[in-house]
Amino acid sequence: MSAEKTTIRPLRIALFGFGTVGSSVARILTEMKPEGLELTHVFNRNVARKKVDWVGADVVWSENADEVLNSGADVIVELMGGLDPAGGWIERALASGKSVVTANKKLIAYRGLELEKLAAEKGGHIKYGAAVAGGIPVIPGLEQGLAGDKVDRIEGILNGTCNFILSEMEQGAPFEPTLKEAQARGYAEADPTEDVGGFDARAKLAILMRLAMRVHVNPDEIEPRPITAVTPIDFSYARDLGCTIRQISRAERVGGHIAASVGPTLVPLASPIAWSREMMNMVLVSGHYGGDVIFSGHGAGGTPTAVAVVSDLIALAHGSRRVEIPSEKAAIGTESEIAHYIRFRVKDRPGIVADIAGALAKEKINIHAIVQKPGYSGEDLPFVVTVEPCKSSALKRALDAIKKNNYLIDDPLDMQILSA
Repeated sequence: MSAEKTTIRPLRIALFGFGTVGSSVARILTEMKPEGLELTHVFNRNVARKKVDWVGADVVWSENADEVLNSGADVIVELMGGLDPAGGWIERALASGKSVVTANKKLIAYRGLELEKLAAEKGGHIKYGAAVAGGIPVIPGLEQGLAGDKVDRIEGILNGTCNFILSEMEQGAPFEPTLKEAQARGYAEADPTEDVGGFDARAKLAILMRLAMRVHVNPDEIEPRPITAVTPIDFSYARDLGCTIRQISRAERVGGHIAASVGPTLVPLASPIAWSREMMNMVLVSGHYGGDVIFSGHGAGGTPTAVAVVSDLIALAHGSRRVEIPSEKAAIGTESEIAHYIRFRVKDRPGIVADIAGALAKEKINIHAIVQKPGYSGEDLPFVVTVEPCKSSALKRALDAIKKNNYLIDDPLDMQILSA
């Protein structure tokens, strides 16, 4: 006697947002036709200009969010970003028992725990595999593949826009034209502050800290440093030091406390992180038992991010849910002791190096090297001081003292140096 196959109604999917990622999700659902999924609704402002003929004729296009939220859709896929109104839509969907898939890193960083609790109470699920590193399965890898380890450190490249800009600058391109090219290619927004200011990477780091290190922190406690002060001369000096420069997000346990930072950083050329170029992301996770694990790939762009979204949808269709990972509230309560690169631009005069050395010595900071390239005018002379591992707060006090001197043309550029 043969068992009859039970037919299960597919999950009805409503897309909120039909931009770069949303249209890519629709394309995958239309072309691949994953088992158990059916696209039924598309919501977008001014939706008429978004409508395309390759989406099935039975899909409802709407610019009324209430209409779609009150429809028979089982899963809301939120791809519009930001805290509001996206947060309200997601909260309403979960409160009504629907599930949610989102790529909204900012919302998950600030309200993820609250929304997960609401989903559990109402019988739905919230999945956000696309919120960090686009198409790289970092979040599923942490939730499942590394759940049995104790993660002590996370570091890597979490923002493709900054990686594109810095890897182009590595080849000699100046910052402003490279940013404009990134905007022209659709890699950067018209207002690039979230990316180049480090706020996007900060939100992603907070999510990874909760999943990997099992601590939830207020992202605002992580002070990001922008990449805007980095110049081609810094790459030249970095090469002399056997390094390149990347925007690095980093968190680690230090003596029972948590340290975290985001900003442009010197990365030794021997490090795998230095190999990441263009829009690639790379995340290194260091476990107490399992050692180092590296996630690498296309971290941005419509199609890679859409792959992560559809993967979450397929998991829901097959009965998967998020792994319950307990976390405890923590504050960014300590600092890493790490080496630093400091680039000065000065009007040359006797005693500058002695003055800088004295300010550093007062904070018990040891100089590792002083590097000065020939060929520059004494009216605008760049040179670099590298210091041995120290706390950022001590270095800040020393630099604040140095800034009072009138030989400086602009503020010193301070960047951490990763160990090889």
